[in-house]
Amino acid sequence: MKSNLKFLEENDPAVFSALLGEENRQKAGIELIPSENYTYPEVLATLGSVFTNKYSEGYPGRRYYGGQEFTDEIENLARDRAKEIFKCEHANVQALSGSAMNQAVYLGLLEPGDTILAMDLSHGGHLTHGAPVSHMGKLFNFIRYTTDPSDGSIDFDRLREQAIEAEPSMVLCGYTSYPRDIDYARFKEIADEVGAISMADASHFGGLVAGGVMNNPFDYGFDVVTTTTHKSLRGPRGGLVLCKKKFASRIDKSVFPGLQGGPHMNAVAAIAVTLRKADSEEFREYARQVLVSAKVLAESLMDKQVSLITGGTDNHMMVMDTVASFGLDGRVAEEALDRVWITTNKQIIPDDPNPPLRPSGIRLGTPAATTRGMTGEDMQQLAAWIVECLQNHENEEVLERIRSQVEEFCRRFPVPGVA
Repeated sequence: MKSNLKFLEENDPAVFSALLGEENRQKAGIELIPSENYTYPEVLATLGSVFTNKYSEGYPGRRYYGGQEFTDEIENLARDRAKEIFKCEHANVQALSGSAMNQAVYLGLLEPGDTILAMDLSHGGHLTHGAPVSHMGKLFNFIRYTTDPSDGSIDFDRLREQAIEAEPSMVLCGYTSYPRDIDYARFKEIADEVGAISMADASHFGGLVAGGVMNNPFDYGFDVVTTTTHKSLRGPRGGLVLCKKKFASRIDKSVFPGLQGGPHMNAVAAIAVTLRKADSEEFREYARQVLVSAKVLAESLMDKQVSLITGGTDNHMMVMDTVASFGLDGRVAEEALDRVWITTNKQIIPDDPNPPLRPSGIRLGTPAATTRGMTGEDMQQLAAWIVECLQNHENEEVLERIRSQVEEFCRRFPVPGVA
């Protein structure tokens, strides 16, 4: 029997060639974008399975089409595993992405025009946390809190003042580029004081919560927690909406039929696989190593006089001020590192004077490198390459030497699921 890839090679060589190119790129270089990872071979197999063929509008036991015996089975598995791992009362596993899961929460629990207190984009928040360019930013009244300029931490005194003044319907914490853990007790206290729903967006660090190395918002009484499944969890692209039982019906109706139609059952099946993998000592050790490696990378960079936002990290990521460190904007830094096969992403910093496509920093993280087996000692070498590259970003000879060293280094660390 021919493999599916053989069919692709014979029938669409252009796509097949691009696929091989991406495989080679991932093997030959180092992925340091904190929101990216390498998924499990079992997840890749499930994503390419016959569950792709099945339409399953609705929920287990209440579908709009027939033939749902096995789709119900996998969705129930995914929901039960999510509830067990995250210690929550209800789980919706159908959201197609991180943005969709957050939109489903806002639209399901609030009314258009309601006020949401959330983190400012340039201080570490996400587009769906009310950035003016987003649809949610236009539909709801977002009040944006910021970090303390003195150390980059969340200014809780100011946050409380904003909450008392604005009387929000929801207080939202979580981040896309904030290198610290969250004081959930303070957030919950403020939300309760103003009678607001408490929500945590754990998209970036959901795997670290599942692995027991970062705090779980539900331990502090949070009402709703969202997380993507493809970042630190190492699963397929999708989202989980986790909540207290009293919000379950409204969340489910908001996801379907409110926001989207049929779920991607191949992704739901892959989420079930991912959550089983996450409930293991092997994954918990992985999560521990992600944090260890992040701290070593941050310390190694700071030892070389690199300026990091907040002066380090408590989680899996860090944000480098490339203007302060090297006199380069984030776009130039990202492109220089791309040339030596170290993949990062340009990143705005708090109150960034530069535009989003030429911001003042880059963002780095360790989940993908840890997946390949890299440890703290390897992070020291990565820091040396990063600094040398950015100090010599126009020196072709130096860049070519580093690229060759990176390629040789990466041969020691296979990418899971890629031959």
